[in-house]
Amino acid sequence: MPDNQKSVSSEKKQTEIVVKATKRRKPAQKKQIKTLKNASPLKIIPLGGLNEIGKNLTVFQTDNDIFLVDCGIAFPDYETPGVDVIIPDFTYLERNADKIKGIVITHGHEDHIGGIPFFLKKINVPVYGSALTLGLLEHKLKENNILSSTKLHQVKAGDIKSFGSMSVEFINVNHSIPESLGLAITTPAGIVVHTGDFKIDYTPINSDIIDLKRFGELGNKGVLALMSDSTNAERGGFTASERTVGDSFERLFHKAEGKRIIVATFASNVHRIQQIINCAEKNKRKVALFGRSMLNTFETATRLKCLKCPKNTMIETKDMAKYPDEKIVLITTGSQGEPLSALTRMASNDHRQVRITCHDYVILSANPIPGNEKHVTRVINDLMKSGADVVYEGMYEVHVSGHACQEELKLMLALTRPKFFIPVHGEYKHLTKHAKIANVMGIPEENIVVPALGNVIETDGDTIKVVSQVVSGSVYVDGNDVGGVGSIVLRDRKQLSQDGVIVVVVNYRDRALRGVELISRGFVYVRENEELMDNAKVAIIHSLNMLKDCHEWGVIKKKVSDALSEFVFQTTKRSPIILPVVIES
Repeated sequence: MPDNQKSVSSEKKQTEIVVKATKRRKPAQKKQIKTLKNASPLKIIPLGGLNEIGKNLTVFQTDNDIFLVDCGIAFPDYETPGVDVIIPDFTYLERNADKIKGIVITHGHEDHIGGIPFFLKKINVPVYGSALTLGLLEHKLKENNILSSTKLHQVKAGDIKSFGSMSVEFINVNHSIPESLGLAITTPAGIVVHTGDFKIDYTPINSDIIDLKRFGELGNKGVLALMSDSTNAERGGFTASERTVGDSFERLFHKAEGKRIIVATFASNVHRIQQIINCAEKNKRKVALFGRSMLNTFETATRLKCLKCPKNTMIETKDMAKYPDEKIVLITTGSQGEPLSALTRMASNDHRQVRITCHDYVILSANPIPGNEKHVTRVINDLMKSGADVVYEGMYEVHVSGHACQEELKLMLALTRPKFFIPVHGEYKHLTKHAKIANVMGIPEENIVVPALGNVIETDGDTIKVVSQVVSGSVYVDGNDVGGVGSIVLRDRKQLSQDGVIVVVVNYRDRALRGVELISRGFVYVRENEELMDNAKVAIIHSLNMLKDCHEWGVIKKKVSDALSEFVFQTTKRSPIILPVVIES
């Protein structure tokens, strides 16, 4: 039997044992869910991370107390040209700032910590997370000059922290970054379990197995609601162990004998970096790192002993020339084809230190995030044109997900046996699929809430329902401008990218029309379309002559804009942005 089949078979057997154990327990339904008499209801308000991938942020609130779970960013796509990052709308939180007791972070990925500096600039509250998570966050706080003013509280699995009338117990889970934590939230209405991003990995790298025992104990005690990661809800079976990637690296390093190896992966995937370093050491190769985020992660993970690096394996990039290509491994950012990433610049021969040749063996150890496929394909093509061998996506097992598939999601439901279920973290299709899984596992439809951003989900321990809606959505960050780019600006940017712009300069002298000039950018090349531009001028002059003695510049500008827009659309079926300028000489 192949190794991967053996792994899946082993996982199934272990899962069956755990599921059977849960079935032998006493029922943990309504009688075991204890609520305080006359206690205030619990409100759960998602402000990010639903019907989207990224900017995760969830509010837990009782009458006088609020704490937040995560505060991340999302990355722009073709719908948001020019935007750097996207953060949640903090309007509701600003209105209730006096109630907020702190932020709890489940793990150190950008979509969970990237928005924290923007939030802390508005509302300064304590932040709670594991050592690695806080270490990665410190870099961001330092860049934003707020590290010294931020209270960071390090926690570990088993710790319990209070937030007014609520408390949070931290539980070890497996994910694609070390020190990831699930949460058991004790509220007046009952216990809510939030899994965070998780998978069940029986052979994790440099970390402990997910604490299934604790989730089972909570199920025995009585779980009011389960909020569970839905990212892989459409995928059947089990998520493969991270160690399968290590086995693939062993084979690929052997195939790359005599060549320089370049591995592109997510900077935050410490387990993946660890396995690459292990293979490099085994094959007597030196390792160099590229990309600022990769260097930051390596420094933090090494300092906190989340990453173990053999002595004399790492070298500075400036020392690469001292070693032959076949003795070097480069670990770099750029697995998603980001335009300014190290790998993209290498592929386009625009990197100062690395030039791709036929002596390179490139491994893309990540699957493209939806929307990035074209960028990744372009990088692969450029690498191949330079002569490199490129391994990507399904060619070998060079990437595994950090999120649970269907059988693991079922196991989490079987262990916790919640009264209510709320799928989180994913697009609508992921949330609804997870809801169906929960229903199959015995949770009635009326006890399942598939939430949307801004929903106020309220439970008193007996019922659960969406009672109202708060302000939510996306805030765009463009350079140092936070929130200045709105829907109108984005609409104009899209229109500029599609149809270009025409500037119309109308010249008056002594209140008489003296001339019209057209300047085109991104619409047509003027020298090759003189007839079109001349006819456009005629249409503008004709419309202005109809105004007779009108000398109000606002009226004139609108007349020019309307006339030119109508002419251009009728002639070309395009709608460039029209910018009229009236001058009086």
